[in-house]
Amino acid sequence: MHFFPYSQEMTRSEQQAVRGNWHAGLERPAPLGDSGGVDVIALGRRVRHLRKKAGLTLEALSGVVGMASSQLSLLENGKREPRLGALQQLAGALDVGLDDLLGTEPPSRRAAMEIELERYQRSALYESLNLPAIRVGPRLPNDVLEAQLGLLKELERRLNEQLATPEEARRANAELRVMMRQRGNYFPEYEAEAKKVLAGVGYSGGPLSQFVISDIAAHLGFTLHHVGDLPHSTRSVTDLKNRRIYLTQGSSGDHDPRSVLLQALGHYVLGHETPRNYGDFLHQRVATNYFAAALMLPEDATVEFLQHAKAAKEIAIEDLRDHFAVSYETAAHRFTNLATHHLGITTHFQKTHQSGIIYKAYENDGVIFPKDHTGSIEGQPSCKNWTSRVVFGVADKFSPYSQYTDTKAGTFWCTARTERSAGGEFSLSVGVPYAHVKWFRGRETTVRSVSNCPDPSCCRQPPAQLSDAWAGNAWPSARAHSHLLAAMPPGAFPGVDETEVYSFLAAHE
Repeated sequence: MHFFPYSQEMTRSEQQAVRGNWHAGLERPAPLGDSGGVDVIALGRRVRHLRKKAGLTLEALSGVVGMASSQLSLLENGKREPRLGALQQLAGALDVGLDDLLGTEPPSRRAAMEIELERYQRSALYESLNLPAIRVGPRLPNDVLEAQLGLLKELERRLNEQLATPEEARRANAELRVMMRQRGNYFPEYEAEAKKVLAGVGYSGGPLSQFVISDIAAHLGFTLHHVGDLPHSTRSVTDLKNRRIYLTQGSSGDHDPRSVLLQALGHYVLGHETPRNYGDFLHQRVATNYFAAALMLPEDATVEFLQHAKAAKEIAIEDLRDHFAVSYETAAHRFTNLATHHLGITTHFQKTHQSGIIYKAYENDGVIFPKDHTGSIEGQPSCKNWTSRVVFGVADKFSPYSQYTDTKAGTFWCTARTERSAGGEFSLSVGVPYAHVKWFRGRETTVRSVSNCPDPSCCRQPPAQLSDAWAGNAWPSARAHSHLLAAMPPGAFPGVDETEVYSFLAAHE
């Protein structure tokens, strides 16, 4: 297909993003157990194998390479990545080439099993079981190692069989989030394209008006057409043959019309081809959302604004929203793009439905989000003690709500607001570790909460008093979520009716 329909199914698609080929500019995340592109688990097992083959003890090898035996032990157990210089020293001491040391092929079947078990034990699947890790060392009998691997493989197979197609969606979504976290959610290639476009229309500052956006469309060679019969499954349709962009005449209120248009232009500017699979589709969505935000909140101006706010210890998402005349959600997303790269602040973001289900999430600050065995967060219930849930019960809906939450990963400060849409009420929360709260307005709050999630006793299980009184005496009639049983929407553009779109373009040509 050679049109870019902008699907309205994204609340669902964002939760069901699937694995696919990675679009140019979005790097595939390193495999589980990797650090900076080096498989530390496999490296450690290879070092151990070569050390024993050479007849060296940890202490003997330590003396040769000048590394403490405790550090060598961590390296052999896949818990430390050495510097290049240390790798070269190890290769020399073990009388092998650097390529041999970093080889991907396990040195023995035993080593291969150890590596596989280590990877399982560091996976989201194993974390979800709340089981202690087995020490994978030379004293672990082969039959125990094989039995443990067999159990984990069968468990994963059964879970994947239950999830079927949605499992692929969740797994890819988790992989995408890993990549975003590794990059600090900052994509300089999209920032550069946005700067070129703004320079091309002579943008000089201030909120991006509809007039300037129309200039951007004209600069890129497109005309805009507002129609009343836009295909129901789209937000916009781009006719590349006649260089037209069709937009709806009305607005549902859920999406900023400026953002919808800029995202449509983003597909063209970023050179997107027709998605080959859901993975391509998802990556294109990430790219165009980022591109649109980089136009509405230009990098240089936004960073300058945030740096002034940081210097005054008055960073506030609502100020960013008001200064650039964007939605709170757009301002929050944009903050996550720039906070780590430009301000040195790690952060997290969460969009949560009033039912408690997480719709969107991002973190690079170590906060522990709930996740399934694939590592997927979207679709999981948020802790009832978190700011993202507590804010729904706050009477003052005008002022931002802030609180501190003590968790197993440390203390986090979060600020949140709620917004209504056609899909219900949502909370939008942005948070930082305690070490960074000094830069934010709202840090003076005295509201404090404690979250022990993912421990079920935190908020998943009812209190003992209620359970004793009502267990076995309650039979709720559950609200059916039929969409959860549906297959992934078909087509290159998920959920879009090609016949409807082609007929629409033919009628308007």
